[in-house]
Amino acid sequence: MRGLVVQQAGPAMALQDLGRPGFLAVGLTCGGAADVRAVHEGAALLRQSPTLAVVEMVGTGGTFEATQDMRIALTGAVMTAQIDGSAVAWNASHALPKGAKLTIGPTRSGTYGYLHVGGGFAGEPVLGSRATHLSCGLGVLVMQGDVLPVGPDKPGDVGMTLTPEARLSGGTVRVVPSVQTEDFDAAIRQRFENTEFRRDPRANRQGIRMDSDGEGFSNPKALSIVSEVIVPGDIQITGDGTPFVLMAESQTTGGYPRIGTVLPCDLPRVAQAPAGADVRFAFVTLEDGAAIQARANAEQAKLPGTVTPLVRDPATMQDLLSYQLVGGVVSAMHSDLDEGE
Repeated sequence: MRGLVVQQAGPAMALQDLGRPGFLAVGLTCGGAADVRAVHEGAALLRQSPTLAVVEMVGTGGTFEATQDMRIALTGAVMTAQIDGSAVAWNASHALPKGAKLTIGPTRSGTYGYLHVGGGFAGEPVLGSRATHLSCGLGVLVMQGDVLPVGPDKPGDVGMTLTPEARLSGGTVRVVPSVQTEDFDAAIRQRFENTEFRRDPRANRQGIRMDSDGEGFSNPKALSIVSEVIVPGDIQITGDGTPFVLMAESQTTGGYPRIGTVLPCDLPRVAQAPAGADVRFAFVTLEDGAAIQARANAEQAKLPGTVTPLVRDPATMQDLLSYQLVGGVVSAMHSDLDEGE
């Protein structure tokens, strides 16, 4: 079988794709990769569809052995990576020969790293997706000893790279008004926008807590609401005034008021922010938010055109002696150099 043998697996490693849109009415959020942009970046590197399944790694990776020759790409949170002991670049594609071992270590920056394979990870889809959605009981975590089947791949280049969108260290996140935004006093909304939050360690694929100094952001007018539909990106304010940003596996309904909703194109910045990273929220109008999202979608669609050959560092090339480095060199004493036109 064409696949990857999992010899060691980090915690919370799972198959993901773009999720299952369209099931909110029956109690299932879309789910899928925490960093959708990383999925598209890997697809661009391998010249394949972004709908194919990938392995999502949280905090650290694992060790994998190829049962057949294959292509891989690495995106998202930057992690240490080696193929048979030789360091390989992140945000790049590589050849993984049959029997070779890919070792992915801890993150250097960001939170969620992604392993892509040419042809995508196979297996039987459920409700049109291979995404693991643990809060709803769909799929299981990747464990040591698993063999992850890989789909058929078409011939393609490796040794390609791209410059990823900067999103691994927090920063400013754009927010549009939500249903209850106007229920929060103007002074609370302004203080919320002016506050520098810290990404709390208490976070998972359902939601991320935002910590800050000073008083909370609860509003007496909005402490109790009827439970209603919520979506990833909504920022709920709990009873003690703490903001939680809802993520890919959020529940479908909730009773906490929402001060705003993070734009989908900025949600990867929230997901990738490491614990303690600074995060700020900036309100934009619905009209501006729609325009920003449209530009982000257009830019994402153009990712394949940004892929370029990876320039290898000679200091890390164990096979350097196999390269012809002096072909075409002519001696300065060669008579041709003395001849005029």
